[in-house]
Amino acid sequence: MMKFKECKIKKIRKRDGRIVDFNPVKIADAIWKAAKAVGGRDRELSNRLALQVVKSLEKQLKPDEIPSVEQVQDMVEKILIENGHARTAKAYILYRQKRAEARRVKALLGVVDELKLPLNAILVLERRYLRKDEKGRVIESTDQMFRRVAKSMAEVEKQYGKSNAEVARYEDEFYRMMTSLEFIPNSPTLMNAGTMFGQLSACFVLPIEDSIEGIFDTLKTAAIIHKTGGGTGFSFSRLRPKGDVVKTTSGIASGAISFAKIYDTATEVMKQGGRRRGANMGILRVDHPEIMDFIVAKEKEGVLRNFNISVAVTDKFMEAVEKDGDFELINPRNGEVVKTLKARALWNLIIMMAWKNGEPGVIFIDTINRHNPTPHIGQIESTNPCGEQPLLPYESCNLGSIDVSKFVSEDGKMDWDRLRQTVRLAVRFLDNVVDANVYTLPEIKKVTKGNRKIGLGVMGFADMLIKLGIKYDTKEGLQAAEDLTRFIDTEAKKMSVELGEEKGSFPNFRGSIWDKQFKTMRNATVTTIAPTGTISIIAGCSQGVEPLFAIAYVREVAESLGRSLVEVNPLFERIALKEGFYSEELMKKLARRTSIQDVEEIREQIRRLFVTAHDIDAEWHVRMQAAFQRYTDNAVSKTINFPNWATPDDIDRAYMLAYKLGCKGITVYRHGSREIQVLRPIESEGTVADFSKECPTCV
Repeated sequence: MMKFKECKIKKIRKRDGRIVDFNPVKIADAIWKAAKAVGGRDRELSNRLALQVVKSLEKQLKPDEIPSVEQVQDMVEKILIENGHARTAKAYILYRQKRAEARRVKALLGVVDELKLPLNAILVLERRYLRKDEKGRVIESTDQMFRRVAKSMAEVEKQYGKSNAEVARYEDEFYRMMTSLEFIPNSPTLMNAGTMFGQLSACFVLPIEDSIEGIFDTLKTAAIIHKTGGGTGFSFSRLRPKGDVVKTTSGIASGAISFAKIYDTATEVMKQGGRRRGANMGILRVDHPEIMDFIVAKEKEGVLRNFNISVAVTDKFMEAVEKDGDFELINPRNGEVVKTLKARALWNLIIMMAWKNGEPGVIFIDTINRHNPTPHIGQIESTNPCGEQPLLPYESCNLGSIDVSKFVSEDGKMDWDRLRQTVRLAVRFLDNVVDANVYTLPEIKKVTKGNRKIGLGVMGFADMLIKLGIKYDTKEGLQAAEDLTRFIDTEAKKMSVELGEEKGSFPNFRGSIWDKQFKTMRNATVTTIAPTGTISIIAGCSQGVEPLFAIAYVREVAESLGRSLVEVNPLFERIALKEGFYSEELMKKLARRTSIQDVEEIREQIRRLFVTAHDIDAEWHVRMQAAFQRYTDNAVSKTINFPNWATPDDIDRAYMLAYKLGCKGITVYRHGSREIQVLRPIESEGTVADFSKECPTCV
């Protein structure tokens, strides 16, 4: 390239003291990367500037002197500024500062990062995912972690007659897909694949039978699942209500909520020894006699803190609400009516508590079972902790998400062909997880392998829209969501059919809803929209299908990661540099707010694209969830955000709209309604507020 071969500099001193070959092409690449970040298009100019850097270094160095990496980078900054490329210089300096901070933290943590991941990704990986020795020292690099997972998943292909060469090819393809951060599997797979644990599923639903033996057998199983990073969902609806008779002891039942509190306490104890805090979903049917107490169970902050709770609402109840009719509460022990009350009164209590602190959520249990792919096997009664995965009793599921923002080309168009290839490979990967998995109970193994459910989802959706130039809360935004999920679901099902032909259909295929539509089908479900709490940090993208929370904010995860994370949206940073309005003062200003719509220093068109959760009306949030649900087999994890001044009537309308649009559930949050929030603006420069609990996600 150019006159680099005439370069007199032959060696360079790395930061760790190693002397390696000097490659001037890397200088040109670094300048080009910074130039592209601010809209540069002339690659040849980057080459010429790199040549200037080399020539200037040659003049500066003494004979036989070996330059350091820092000397080279200082010269790059000098040449860029001298040649009038101030914006490129700023982008280069900012990148250099971030890399320096990342190197400092990696050295402190003892992490080797060949992939040059963002700082927050390193913090998450070190805390949860990288293997450690008995003294807690990291013994695995970022590259080795992904290679471990890829190898473990590819080995499954041997069970189906693949040659060693084919297995090696799949290992390389899985490895490339993950190290490019285009696809990341759920946390337990990253943690445990290729290790002694071997428990790879994110989501479990466990039944709770109406007996002491059943209750505590399930609790034991849940503890084992939490130990290996899984999340659990329970329906307490089978338990007899408080005050009911217990014939075996001639005593009185303590009720469903009392046992939920026992499960909560066990989870609290377990989190001290597990790899991440245990997460639970607690569900009670709307016709259970204890439903009123359940609805207000989390009124006091800190109660059932290891649970999300939701009411399983039936069509019959919703019809009674709309007609202002009566509704019966039924004892699950004997099917007798215990009490009759106004459905609207019960509904209003749900709404009031959701307005007060965000819980309970609601799952529309009849809607869920209308889409149950294996109704001949059983009815669904609960979901995983964040509600996106309805499952049968004793069923588990494996999730993974594609960062769809990485499939927008530089000219602002979706690369559908590349996305198709990733979807197909991700489906094979997730299907292999079913076989590679180590199951905690024979019952879980039987149901899970009988249905082979997988949940391929998306993250980085808000980033994708920004790159496409589409505002989130618009008809175009909704259409983009539908087009995306239709494409992914269609391609995932095509791949599942092909895998069915190659490896056989899931054992419960006959009698399933797919039996009359396809000749084969490998997986009972293929798509799920998960919250991607930590894997989106690893991928460096926006969370799930949520809009941006803010341009800069604090993620309160000190309880699980040992520290809170400051996050700055990289797309905004890049555009600010490109448009020339980036400054430290502006970033500090934005760090104290959740919206940029009134910041006049930013051009209106850019403000319009970077809408945040607090800028978006609740109706748009619900409609976006419904748009994703339309082409998703399982369910959609999404929070419907409200401003602090929202009224209970606003919550009521959102819940009703979600039901009518076919959502499988809904969770709302009114900003500031809890003392502890997972996401918050940065309140003062360089500081982190209270350490608090992390949102209990399963991925």
